[in-house]
Amino acid sequence: MFLNSIATSEFRNLKGEINWGRGLNILFGNNGQGKTNWLEAIYLLAHARSFRTSRFNEVIRFGESCAAVQGTVTRGSGVERHLEVSIHGNTKRTVVNGKREPISRYAAQLHAVCFTSDELQVVRGGPEARRSFLDRGVVSLHPPLAQTLSDYSKVIAQKRRLLRQSAEDQTIRAGLADLLEPWNQQLISLSAQIHRARTDYVALLNDTLEHSLFSDNISIRYISSLESKGDLNDYEGLISRHLRARMQAEMFAGACLVGPHRDDLNILFGGRDLRSFGSSGQQRSALITLDLAAISVYHSKHQDYPIFLIDDVDAELDGNRIERLLEYLEGRSQTFLTTSKRSHVDRFSQRASFYEVSAGVATNERETNAAVAAVI
Repeated sequence: MFLNSIATSEFRNLKGEINWGRGLNILFGNNGQGKTNWLEAIYLLAHARSFRTSRFNEVIRFGESCAAVQGTVTRGSGVERHLEVSIHGNTKRTVVNGKREPISRYAAQLHAVCFTSDELQVVRGGPEARRSFLDRGVVSLHPPLAQTLSDYSKVIAQKRRLLRQSAEDQTIRAGLADLLEPWNQQLISLSAQIHRARTDYVALLNDTLEHSLFSDNISIRYISSLESKGDLNDYEGLISRHLRARMQAEMFAGACLVGPHRDDLNILFGGRDLRSFGSSGQQRSALITLDLAAISVYHSKHQDYPIFLIDDVDAELDGNRIERLLEYLEGRSQTFLTTSKRSHVDRFSQRASFYEVSAGVATNERETNAAVAAVI
């Protein structure tokens, strides 16, 4: 797949439109000019979410009430589609070829894998970042699961509201078991789908990790919060029993204590927990390895490669790994990277399209040089 062009409206400090090359695209310029903002816009167009913030209103330019990102995409079949994500406050609207589409359909149009310092939370941070990594992967293979995950979040929110209300209202507390039952039934069904999708995806990633580009001994293991409670092969029965057993504890805590929102992913380097024992370099290498495994799994499913985003490449990878990574991606994924080093323009001059970013405007260097030559 290829992102042919992108345009923004009132999105952070960005201005104008960019026509992208189909191979390596390098955005360079001084810090604070908007290089990362362009990557964020690409990611938002792909996933209808930011990799930098969970608050949509933060991407809207100061003083404005809404923002939008538009772009054209060509898939492996050669069909071109026009995509748009518009944001109003904290709500979003996803559009394909002028028609509004739910996220479960929109998610099938463009997929981006992103390597940034924030994404290092997958290996360094808490379980939420690792669950998000898995969920992006399962949705990339099965876009309708985006709706399943959304429905699950809504069920958890409704159940949590009931649990908190029961602490303050005797009437609700007296009938809480009956009030929770319909939410728990939905939770059981949705949880089983999420658990199965995540564990299947982990198995696919592990198969791919055996052939790592950087020869790193990386493996992963899905950790269900229920795995010590019984037979995970009977997941629906197990979670149903555990929900009943934990109802009093949930009432006391005012929180949902059972479900895949409490699961985790163990990332191992040479059999040891990378989060606890891995060096900074090993953690970066592991994340790149996981990202490349995700690209490979996606290609196996769709016979197409996702696009790849790398922010501040110099800060995150050494020169040797940058070279090997870009060699691997060449001919596979359309790649977008940001750098503040002008030296990359010379280093990759024969294989990349270059865009100098200043005050939110990205100028294609070759087009600028051609225009100057024409005037002269």
